[in-house]
Amino acid sequence: MEGWSFLTNHGRVLLCIAHDSGVRLRDIAARAGITERSAYGIVTDLAAAGYLIKQKDGRRNRYQIQAYMPLPEPTSQQLAIGEVLAVLAGADARQQPAGENQPQAITASRTAEAASRDH
Repeated sequence: MEGWSFLTNHGRVLLCIAHDSGVRLRDIAARAGITERSAYGIVTDLAAAGYLIKQKDGRRNRYQIQAYMPLPEPTSQQLAIGEVLAVLAGADARQQPAGENQPQAITASRTAEAASRDH
């Protein structure tokens, strides 16, 4: 059964960022199997929708996932994106520093802890 996947490209990009808040667009593209231009467009989409905050860190960007945001699917509105990332990323995702004097990037392991406390 080739030709389909459980995750959209937007989901794959968000998962890459959950693993490394300072990941470069070219690395996102390589990991997600998309072009760098597509990766840029998806990051822009996610930021415009409020799922990401993009912060400049020298010549690079750092991303902060807004884990409290609900899933965009109407049938899954009760779940926050952080809860889904926690399941998908597992223990491999660690809290990534967002830079000096900046808030910590929210990653899957951190959102899993928050989700378990809330329920």
